[in-house]
Amino acid sequence: SAPLRTRFSLSMRLDYYAPEDLQQIVQRSADILQVKIEPEGAYEIARRSRGTPRIANNLLRWTRDYAQVKAKGVVTQETASKALSMLDIDDCGLDEMDKRILETIMERFHGGPVGLNSLSVAIGEEADTIEDVYEPYLIQEGYMMRTAQGRIATEKAWSMFGLTPRGRRKRGAPPSDIPDLL
Repeated sequence: SAPLRTRFSLSMRLDYYAPEDLQQIVQRSADILQVKIEPEGAYEIARRSRGTPRIANNLLRWTRDYAQVKAKGVVTQETASKALSMLDIDDCGLDEMDKRILETIMERFHGGPVGLNSLSVAIGEEADTIEDVYEPYLIQEGYMMRTAQGRIATEKAWSMFGLTPRGRRKRGAPPSDIPDLL
């Protein structure tokens, strides 16, 4: 919140980590946890970690557990890929909620623009959570734009889902699938 931020004399902004930097973090954490991991396995975890070390370390622990049961305790690229797919984390690092947000914008709101509160109600997630947790990554990676009118799915999002953008409606105009009653 703004009052909390103003209590500190120095304000800094952190960018997302590059996958190569996260790979080093994953490798170091694997060494500390005594996990056998191949460089390709560390990179697979890193590139799906949303640019965040905390997420990378959590995914490493999950992948370690999976590897102990399914892969003789060795985290390879294939093992990491299968483990993360079980969590519904795709090759781009998007999880189930990211996909739900994008699909809702594209399918229920015809690509947008849609207001944060409307989106929140449609997917059953708190507006603050969408804005603070999911939106920054989706915007940074180019899947969504935030405009004065609301959130819009980008061409990258449409193509990722294999969908074709529908004609965007003008602000205040009813969606084309709702009959004009007047």
